[in-house]
Amino acid sequence: MLRILPVTAVLVAAAWSAQDFNNGSGVPVNIVVTAETQKGAVVPHLTKDDVLVSQGKQHLPVSAFDPVHGLQLWLLIDDGTDQDISLQFGDLRKFMLAQPATTQIGVGYIRNGMIAVTQALTADHQQAAKALRIPSGSPGISASPYTALDDLVRHWPSNGQAREMLVIGSGIDADYGPGPVDPYLDQAIDAAQRAGVIVYSIYYAGMGHSGHAYFQTYWGQYNLSKISDETGGEFYWQGNINPVSLAPYLDDLSHRLNNQYLVTFLAAPGKKAGFQRIKLATEVPHVSLVGPAKVYVPVGR
Repeated sequence: MLRILPVTAVLVAAAWSAQDFNNGSGVPVNIVVTAETQKGAVVPHLTKDDVLVSQGKQHLPVSAFDPVHGLQLWLLIDDGTDQDISLQFGDLRKFMLAQPATTQIGVGYIRNGMIAVTQALTADHQQAAKALRIPSGSPGISASPYTALDDLVRHWPSNGQAREMLVIGSGIDADYGPGPVDPYLDQAIDAAQRAGVIVYSIYYAGMGHSGHAYFQTYWGQYNLSKISDETGGEFYWQGNINPVSLAPYLDDLSHRLNNQYLVTFLAAPGKKAGFQRIKLATEVPHVSLVGPAKVYVPVGR
């Protein structure tokens, strides 16, 4: 779980200082931040003065901090997932129907490195709930799920709303294989961070022997955890077994979605566009701010 992000030093020109911010030379960056409390407690009223954004040792001016109004949410299920996931459809439908009217929901299945859409983004939650189907259950049908997520993000137009996804599956990359390095995973993370897309994930085993093998399971869970942590989301799992119920996870996710803010801050401009690490913090007691591990900063003017 990503609560307070590790500080990573960023090279900044020596002449660049807080005074430069006052002159408007910082580059505006927008991110979605989740306010997290202990055991689902009510989040207190927060303002931009409660938010601390740091880049290296430099505190960055926060110019806006507004509750998220309007959300696009994709529910994505690995098509190679154990077919008993259908026993969880009642919880998933309840979750979708409980979302506010301002939330658009899409449903798709991850297969062969692509997203097979069964319902495009819609504000009709009843229609979205009807789009769930039993996965095909064919082992390895998903190839690399991260290629599919990367493709979805790159073709997901921004309309000013927050963009998020919930991924359910084993996280196993059948294309690249298990291990600490996965370029497809890294590409998907970069694409999501650049677009400001938050990824939540729930581990659910795949069909067949490979879907339950410890070595495969370990790295699949690692991959899901990494893409969620790096984008400001949350990874849910229950060891190496499938959860009895998704309800506790979905209740927690709903709480998070209801406590999100659009934060605008001025980042230090570099000589060229690229990713820069940031740190989020707040001095409000019992509250943590969860956001992306790094942001894409365009070239300063």
